[in-house]
Amino acid sequence: MIVPVRSAGLSAAEVAWFAPLCSDDYRHLGVPEGDLRSSWENTRAIAELADRLGYRNILCPSSYQVGQDTLSFVAAMAPLTQHMNFLAAIRCGEVQPIMLARTVATLDHMLRGRLILNVISSDFPGETASNAYRYQRSREVVEILKQAWTRDRIDHEGQIYTFKDLDTDPVRPYQKGGPLLYFGGYSPEAVDLCAAHCDVYLMWPEAEAALADRMRVVHARAQHYGRVLDYGLRVHMIVRDTEAEAREYARELVSRLDDEEGRRIRERALDAKNFGVSIQARNRELADDEGFIEPGMWTGVGRARSGCGAALVGSVDQVLSKIERYMAMGIRAFIFSGYPHLDECEIFGTKVLPQLRTCAMPEVYGRVPAGLPATPLGSGVRR
Repeated sequence: MIVPVRSAGLSAAEVAWFAPLCSDDYRHLGVPEGDLRSSWENTRAIAELADRLGYRNILCPSSYQVGQDTLSFVAAMAPLTQHMNFLAAIRCGEVQPIMLARTVATLDHMLRGRLILNVISSDFPGETASNAYRYQRSREVVEILKQAWTRDRIDHEGQIYTFKDLDTDPVRPYQKGGPLLYFGGYSPEAVDLCAAHCDVYLMWPEAEAALADRMRVVHARAQHYGRVLDYGLRVHMIVRDTEAEAREYARELVSRLDDEEGRRIRERALDAKNFGVSIQARNRELADDEGFIEPGMWTGVGRARSGCGAALVGSVDQVLSKIERYMAMGIRAFIFSGYPHLDECEIFGTKVLPQLRTCAMPEVYGRVPAGLPATPLGSGVRR
């Protein structure tokens, strides 16, 4: 283990899939197709399939430019799923904090504790705020949410929000203490916010050594607050029976991509110029002629999307070995995705997921009673 993690000794991982709410589902990157545009029908089908296959979580992202509303989608999926958690992205400041606390508490009851939050600190449309302001806003939102979920009264006096002696009775969530908070960000302000207030630090794909260094930096900052975090990795997935088949599919995925269209897709995102995105771009510059920065880590996806810009590419055995190495480093939560998302959800969910021992992080943290067994599909042992 590279750094101490809160879930020390846990031999399982939370394996999540991705709900493409933000209009980025493709058969060929950069080539839109009508049936894969962001829609309730397509995204619902992906979430329902992930729930049936035994994924433990699903990331529901947020975008102001395109796509569907995150919290509305999660609410609609509550009665349509049975086991899987929902990792809902909340952009801090979009909704007044106490109203957000009420919305989250309601969703948590609808899902009976199957809600997790991904805290986001990006600009709003038309806004260009400093890092210091955006992360101060997020810090205050998180502090207010925690008061709303754990205290009888809210008293907060900050640089952005001030609330005095407000009753919290209507906004208590289903989970004791409220949903877990996942957070990703690379600036010093982002790392400090996660270290002080959040539970799982999410990373985008990099070489293993770079991920290990990043975890050490975050752990050192968490120690400053007397805290220990868990770690997660968001990465795309191309897994096939053989490495040759996986690499062939990766080449096909970008075979119709126009680089100018790829640049336009990347730059339309509100976070297109942040530090984390620049790291993904640097990965592409360091990659070999086929786009690999290390065995099994392919950066081609980043040619046509902002944010998470690399995929694990390989055979079932190679991908399993890579995930096992990440787990040995202390990574406990994985968010996978693939293009198109419905097809790749089924491929990973039938070829790899049955061989992994999985868990649900709210159960690990004692937020809700244990539900699913540790291995919903298979024995967690390679076949």
